[in-house]
Amino acid sequence: MKKVIFFDVDGTLITEDSRSIIPESTRTAIAKARANGNLTFINTGRTAFNLSDEIKGLGFDGYLCGCGTYIEYNGEVLMYNRLEQGYCRKIAGILRSCGAVPVYEHRDCLFFDKKAPSTPDLKYFKEVFLDNDVRVDFDVSDDNFGFDKFVFWKTENTDFEMLKKQIEPDFMMIDRGGGFYENVPKDFTKATAIDFILERLGIPLENAYAIGDSMNDLPMLTAVPNSIAMGGAEKIYLYVSFITKPIEDDGIEFALRHFGII
Repeated sequence: MKKVIFFDVDGTLITEDSRSIIPESTRTAIAKARANGNLTFINTGRTAFNLSDEIKGLGFDGYLCGCGTYIEYNGEVLMYNRLEQGYCRKIAGILRSCGAVPVYEHRDCLFFDKKAPSTPDLKYFKEVFLDNDVRVDFDVSDDNFGFDKFVFWKTENTDFEMLKKQIEPDFMMIDRGGGFYENVPKDFTKATAIDFILERLGIPLENAYAIGDSMNDLPMLTAVPNSIAMGGAEKIYLYVSFITKPIEDDGIEFALRHFGII
């Protein structure tokens, strides 16, 4: 029976630095896995618009984006959790009043808050997207404002306890380190996306594989019996069934060979 492999993006398929390298061995390994009759999916915190043509060009059967808030298979959108605009504006108001520095992630674009503090982290974030020809001029005041999930930085002036009190009832707040937090609507994770696909396609859990490199991959890594950590991702070693080599040491190819997928 066919197997299904779920890949994180940053730090797994592509190096998490300014070089953004995708090893040729990764391209070849994914192509071989599909040629052998298996299915491959991206499972990422990125929202759908933020998957570049280069990443998609690796060859995938579908995309699980925004930490499970968007699911696409064979070019068909199977599920999309659309938040009502009034609710999104309410959340944006909370972040603004608490002095956070937010970025709102929508399926189609990013939204910023021009009234939020300007910080070096935000400036660098925008520069990275500008370098990749992604617009950074959409604002919470725009008529089409909305989001699927959001991130924020806290500063010394952020009322973090008040922010947590108002956000945590509806969102899972993930501490990414350095005062940076990722926030996903409750009931949606990389694991719920895997469950959806397995049930939809009738694939048994024992035939599911997940490959990641960071703590925000834990929901998907602990959701499958065949969990793989990229080499160098020591923080998640205790939670996986196999540790492969680093990205640039042909880590993806090594893992897929180990499990007999290629």
